[in-house]
Amino acid sequence: MASPGHRDAPELPDFSLLKRLARDQLVYLLEQLPGKKDLFIEADLMSPLDRIANVSILKQHEVDKLYKVENKPAHSTSDQLCFLVRPRIRNMKYVADIVNADKAAGRTRKYKIIFSPQKFYTCEMVLEEEGIYGDVTWDEWSFYLLPLDDDIISMELPEFFRDYFLEGDQRWISTVAQALQLMNSLYGPFSRTYGIGRCAKMVHELWREVVEESDVDSVGRKPEIGHVFLVDRDVDYVTALCSQVVYEGLVDDTFRIKCGSVDFGPDVTSSDRSIKVLLNAQDKVFSQIRNEHFSSVFGFLSQKARNLQAQYDRRRGMDIKQMKNFVSQELKGLKQEHRLLSLHIGACESIMKKKTKQDFQELLKTEHALLEGFDLRDSISFIEEHIDRQVSPLESLRMLCLLSITENGFAPKDYRSLKTQYLQSYGPEHLLTFHNLKHLGLLTEQVPGETLTAVENKVSKLVTDRAAGKLSDAFNSLARKSNFRGISKKLGLIPRVDGEYNLKVPRDMAYVFSGAYIPLSCKLIEQVLERKSWLGLEEVVRLLGGNEFSVADTTVEENPAWDSQRIVLAIFLGGCTFSEISALRFLGRERGIRFIFLTTAITNSARLLESMIETRA
Repeated sequence: MASPGHRDAPELPDFSLLKRLARDQLVYLLEQLPGKKDLFIEADLMSPLDRIANVSILKQHEVDKLYKVENKPAHSTSDQLCFLVRPRIRNMKYVADIVNADKAAGRTRKYKIIFSPQKFYTCEMVLEEEGIYGDVTWDEWSFYLLPLDDDIISMELPEFFRDYFLEGDQRWISTVAQALQLMNSLYGPFSRTYGIGRCAKMVHELWREVVEESDVDSVGRKPEIGHVFLVDRDVDYVTALCSQVVYEGLVDDTFRIKCGSVDFGPDVTSSDRSIKVLLNAQDKVFSQIRNEHFSSVFGFLSQKARNLQAQYDRRRGMDIKQMKNFVSQELKGLKQEHRLLSLHIGACESIMKKKTKQDFQELLKTEHALLEGFDLRDSISFIEEHIDRQVSPLESLRMLCLLSITENGFAPKDYRSLKTQYLQSYGPEHLLTFHNLKHLGLLTEQVPGETLTAVENKVSKLVTDRAAGKLSDAFNSLARKSNFRGISKKLGLIPRVDGEYNLKVPRDMAYVFSGAYIPLSCKLIEQVLERKSWLGLEEVVRLLGGNEFSVADTTVEENPAWDSQRIVLAIFLGGCTFSEISALRFLGRERGIRFIFLTTAITNSARLLESMIETRA
């Protein structure tokens, strides 16, 4: 990797090609059903589709009316119906209801299902069970990757986290492998691939099989991306559970950024309507504050407002020719900047109001104490009060999970007490939620240290070495130890600072959490890229449960002079937070490298916990 003195970051590849490929394929699939047709779109696909092909493009290809796939029946009069859906059982039943209703009414129509990003066998089974397998045609829209910004690409698969990590469903693994191959064929070949986590290992192995089977000739091609790093979300839950304090993370926590855009309500816009704003590098104001700690943002915005006012004031001494130039060349840009500036100031004020109401500072103080391992009893008292006051079921759950992971589980007495209080405050239906969180290792009860180890030792004496290894894996998953303290110590995740941490001029990635904690996922990436292997990190890897790999492709030329050798594709399986993105952008600036983020979905503590919540018995 580049030395710390190498500050000039390389140019990023152009990811608009991914959008064009997706749009062209969708147009081709729509043209396979010639003539006028109505298009039924699943709600989850509406925002991604909007970023790829707007309504006018769909209309150009004879899409007459658009419907949302929902519970209530749709009354379409068209003779051709096209369904653009995710491969889910409920969607197949929705299509079956429409087809069977038409059959009962004696009506004949053409039906086409377009699966995005691919079809699963279960979908065919449901179509067969519903008796409509022969009545529909189907196709796959290989829409794997949506560029949300210059350096962020999302698969928009929020269900990946629950499906794989909770339910052990591996169906999306091949989807990620195909997405990785698409990146490899367009921007590769990748010279080195690193990763950690069981899912990461499976994706890498499957991707290598896809590469061997593909007929894409990459020999002699100059790559645009040199290194790839795959990391499972369950390698680092702590970072995902911490409160975000960089501006983009706070906007996501407060307003929910969806598919790269956010709806600012009347409290932000200072009007009676909401405005949808695209948040990316093209927003001149946002691009300068997105990675900043929230405490620095107000100062920057007020300075920006003063500069903008000074530019407006220049008009006063102008003659007619200068005024004409000003109006034709600068005024539009200034007005746009002014509009964005007032929106971001409104967003900051709204965040401040909400956070003051939630006693955010006290919350952060408790979080930092948990991360550092201080004042355990005080932290438990704070969480108990939070539960008793019924502040928020998600927030209470988040703090419980953070305490459990950092302390390697609760003492049995504390676990029973806190669980009882939570269920009494928020309802007994959350019993299933506790079960899910325990299964993931997010909320666990400490077991006497010897119990599992003793059983493991006895069993391993009775079986072969290979079987013993498998049993050891099984026992590990039963125990689900987080080992956070040991990992934190080995990697120096809690910075030791003399005096106050300077958030305006950060010295390391810890600034994304007010100087209290360096994100584990980002620290791992930093250490491995520095060493170009996992050498020297054996103890950390052991504490994380293994499944690390480092593979150099000997067929790919590695020229240190190439910019691609300083471009790293960081792939987060199970979701990536804006705090991690800001931290790695900081690292990139320090080291003269660029990170590209590919994630199954953007996540935060609320989304992660919502996917675990079971409120129906």
